[in-house]
Amino acid sequence: MAAKAAKKSETTGSETAEGGRPRLLLMDGHSMAYRAFFALPAENFTTATGQPTNAVYGFASMLANTLRDEAPTHFAVAFDVSRKTWRSEEFPDYKANRSKTPDEFKGQVELIGELLDAMHVKRFATDGFEADDIIATLATQATEQGFEVSIVTGDRDAFQLVSEHVTVLYPTKGVSELTRFTPEKVFEKYGLTPAQYPDYAALRGDPSDNLPGIPGVGEKTAAKWINQFGSFQELCERAEEVKGKAGQNFRDHLEAVKLNRRLTEMVRDVELPCGPAELVREGYDRQTLTVFLEALEIRNQGLRDRLLAVDPGAEDAADTTEPVPGVEIDGLVAGAGQLAPWLAEHGSALLGVATVDSWKLGSGSVAEVALATAAGPAVWFDPTQLDEADDRAFAAWIADRERPKVMHNAKGLMRIFPEHGWEIDGVTMDTALAAYLVKPGRRSFALDALSVEYLGRDLAPAAAGDGQLAFGADEQAEAEALMAKARTVLDLGAAFETRLEEVGAADLLRDIELPTSVLLARMERSGIAADRGWLERIEQQFAAAVQQAVTEAHAAAGHEFNLGSPKQLQEVLFNELGLPKTKKTKTGFTTDADALAWLAAQTDNELPVIMLRHREQAKLRTTVEGLIKTIAADGRIHTTFNQTVAATGRLSSTDPNLQNIPVRTDEGRAIRRGFVVGEGYQTLLTADYSQIELRVMAHLSEDEGLIEAFTSGEDLHTTVASHVFSVPKTEVDPEMRRKIKAMSYGLAYGLSAFGLSQQLGISPDEARKLMDNFFERFGGVRDYLQDVVDRARATGYTETMLGRRRYLPDLNSDNRQRREMAERMALNAPIQGTAADIVKIAMLRVDEALTAAGLTSRMLLQVHDEIVVEVAPGEQKKVEELVRREMAGAVELRAPLDVSVGSGGDWESAAH
Repeated sequence: MAAKAAKKSETTGSETAEGGRPRLLLMDGHSMAYRAFFALPAENFTTATGQPTNAVYGFASMLANTLRDEAPTHFAVAFDVSRKTWRSEEFPDYKANRSKTPDEFKGQVELIGELLDAMHVKRFATDGFEADDIIATLATQATEQGFEVSIVTGDRDAFQLVSEHVTVLYPTKGVSELTRFTPEKVFEKYGLTPAQYPDYAALRGDPSDNLPGIPGVGEKTAAKWINQFGSFQELCERAEEVKGKAGQNFRDHLEAVKLNRRLTEMVRDVELPCGPAELVREGYDRQTLTVFLEALEIRNQGLRDRLLAVDPGAEDAADTTEPVPGVEIDGLVAGAGQLAPWLAEHGSALLGVATVDSWKLGSGSVAEVALATAAGPAVWFDPTQLDEADDRAFAAWIADRERPKVMHNAKGLMRIFPEHGWEIDGVTMDTALAAYLVKPGRRSFALDALSVEYLGRDLAPAAAGDGQLAFGADEQAEAEALMAKARTVLDLGAAFETRLEEVGAADLLRDIELPTSVLLARMERSGIAADRGWLERIEQQFAAAVQQAVTEAHAAAGHEFNLGSPKQLQEVLFNELGLPKTKKTKTGFTTDADALAWLAAQTDNELPVIMLRHREQAKLRTTVEGLIKTIAADGRIHTTFNQTVAATGRLSSTDPNLQNIPVRTDEGRAIRRGFVVGEGYQTLLTADYSQIELRVMAHLSEDEGLIEAFTSGEDLHTTVASHVFSVPKTEVDPEMRRKIKAMSYGLAYGLSAFGLSQQLGISPDEARKLMDNFFERFGGVRDYLQDVVDRARATGYTETMLGRRRYLPDLNSDNRQRREMAERMALNAPIQGTAADIVKIAMLRVDEALTAAGLTSRMLLQVHDEIVVEVAPGEQKKVEELVRREMAGAVELRAPLDVSVGSGGDWESAAH
């Protein structure tokens, strides 16, 4: 079976919409972008580098909906160039009352321009004119040429353009609802014809444009006068006939009203580089569009799908059998007895592996598997339909280290394939891990998105969504789609081989990330034993504490209210109790944790303190409830470790998130008691690095004073505090030590003076002085941190000791907020990333040493900088010696690594 080549749209200006007329859609870009900005909260649409994307997201969503509903054959978007236009020259106060553009909006119009460019949409912007004038010109030309025209704008002046063939789509709810203004709708709304609308607008005035109205003359009077006299010109000529005080006011403001009328009239003959017939919609640059959405961390698959659904260059909907355009696949849908011969013929080649999974966590069933070669042969099979010889052949091939394989998210397959008796080895490329190393800041590693971005290849609907087939389709088409996916994995692997070499990350993949994924898969399968009874008891304790806090909060307020409702809490705190106002948001004064802590410090009222306790206990209860729900049938919790989430290289976990468990509180320690040694094992052993970030910072900065503080054998923070505060070590009090500890770790995390002041509860000036004193004593650290930012600004990225890069293009942004965020990341990434690399190396060394020593003890968890090992009977001494040796020797630092080890029957007892 061979996939067909992609079809290219042949849409031309002669093609017409229903009714025999071509359809032109015109959009006021600035107007709709601004409305989209206010329709969505910026705080919910911001990239990791601080770039707001709410206007882009809202605009793109509106755009997809409008293109779907209007189905235009031609399309263009007009933008304003600046506020300096012919109108501002004639009336200097034109739009002078408008407030400053919000910082969060700045730059988003340019991003919307990039979105439109990726969609091959023509953009217009002309010096001296507004977007309205461009739209009026194109609409006038289009109607003369036989077009149906739709105009999307938030400016009501566009109603003057409405006619039998021109409709204005005016937003009435954010940008999600557009009302159609036809001539009938305009008359229904204003009692006027569209041609009379600018007359009416001139009399009414327009506060948004700073056009003054007539005192005592509102919308009803303006409409009445226009209808009475027929036109604005006639009204002006017969001004003396207008009765009453309103008439006198009109005569007094006649010249201003005439100016309004000139300014309100849209220009219909702006000189433009092209006309309506040249605005034919073209097929998208899907690769650029995918990269654009990914770069802005817009990972809503539904939005991308809606945009692609209205791509005029897309294939006909009937071509659902085409899996991957441009790829030839010699496919075999294998029945019983056919897989083993296929592997015998092709199994020595590098193969791409793809699956469609239908499992829930722990159920262990793989629905379908496909393999593909670069030469074309591919095979699809259903694991449940294999005969014994096929199963043995596949098990031998998948476990053979000498048979190279390319997979996408191999760890997921390594976790589930053993349930079928298949152990995986010989994975030479994982395209998800490779994509992560090439671009660690991205948030999605879906195969279809990577295929478009790196291969320019779109997976067909049956194979999209990172492997979920459309099970309603024909089986042959499903099989072909999955084989095409396997081929895509293989081709992506080849593309990433080159990319990894270019960014110096090939060794990281081969030596660290791939082996780590193998180890993590085993750790996930092993899980850790849980004491369900203990967890259920403390869950009840947290539930009781939550209820107690509710009771106390009601008493403090003097009545019952919903503690989970920000609106009700705002009413109680600020209106009823009259507490100081916090930061103002769109929904009122904020009641987040920082605000409540501030209120607790500013007032003697007990309610903020109660609310903080309520939230803390509720969070703890939710954490424990989540742990209980994830206890599997074997009595163990099998978390999922994530290698591609943190841009610094650190591991995280989900289902459950073990990093959510507090480490230093009594409640957190109580929760950790619920993780216990399993049957057949003797104890749990925990090991972690002492002050690894600060040791890395000392090594990278080569600051002799800081290195000496580590090697002296004395308490680090006390030693540093004595230098910073210029006091003998014996006179360093706990408060001094606390400040130095917070500042030292803060430097490793890119903390600013303001952030340090917030953390320590001191003024920014005091925090800045504290940092200055530190840098005066430890100048090497100051120079290193400055050099990190300077080099990253020049190269565009930071690097760890092992060459792990983090790209930070916003270091050169003209947006201060984004630039400062990037600077903090630049300070943080080399230190945190190096620490993450060291932890992974340590894990691999410990695991290899356990195997080499013939021990049955096994690694179970990695959380923060700590690893947890389940120790078999009689092996504790050997395991402890081995763990200390291998972790301490992971890398050689100028401030040597220090390892702490503990053991016990549960995670908390094993603490050290």
